[in-house]
Amino acid sequence: MTIPAFGLGTFRLKDEVVIASVKNALELGYRTIDTAQIYDNEAAVGQAIAESGVPRDALFITTKIWIENLSKEKLVPSLIESLKKLRTDYVDLTLIHWPSPDDAVEVEEFMSALLAAKKQGLTREIGISNFTIPLMEKAIASVGAENIATNQIELSPYLQNRQVVEWAQQHGIHITSYMTLAYGKALKDETILRIAAKHSATAAQVILAWAMGEGYAVIPSSTKPENLASNLLAQDLQLDQEDKKAIAALDCNDRLVSPEGLAPKWD
Repeated sequence: MTIPAFGLGTFRLKDEVVIASVKNALELGYRTIDTAQIYDNEAAVGQAIAESGVPRDALFITTKIWIENLSKEKLVPSLIESLKKLRTDYVDLTLIHWPSPDDAVEVEEFMSALLAAKKQGLTREIGISNFTIPLMEKAIASVGAENIATNQIELSPYLQNRQVVEWAQQHGIHITSYMTLAYGKALKDETILRIAAKHSATAAQVILAWAMGEGYAVIPSSTKPENLASNLLAQDLQLDQEDKKAIAALDCNDRLVSPEGLAPKWD
């Protein structure tokens, strides 16, 4: 099973806001939804999906295990709780949201528990998020690269994370990009705006098309129906070599997500 290239993110969206976003997205044709235990919106996402009338087998739903649930005693029960909230018997992809701070829970323990969840049919695929190269090595040693569907990492024109990307790709691990628009900062970038004007596209479309063109999956979020619709069109935009070269030059290792006490030692 391959990870869909384009989906809807729900980070920081809650209650009626996330219900509206998910419903609007599904109506527009989105079929991939990304949530997480810590977002505190799984129940709202589940409600939106149920009310949308879109059949479950047409959807690709991702959730992520929070650090407090990484132990072998807690991981599977926490995922079962997530499934109840999402009103589904299984998710398509379950990720370890962040590696355990200070290795409080060993990689081998939580990856083995996650693989057990897959074998129980609670999730069709498993993967990781915010994993560095040393952590990916440990994950592969624990469950095999063939059992790691993706590594979801912060990746934008300003943080292209080439070292991690190349290592992952060499070992057969797909990359999902989050924070692809750099909290909206990249939407004002002169280089991006120039490329957008050239293609009669929006800045967001250019950035999302760039990421997908690099082979990454993207999960932008939006609360505005017009932006949800516009972002979808990024799938049809083809950038040329000149565009790609210009965006490659924007990389400045500008990381926006590095929570103290949670972030690993970045590559």
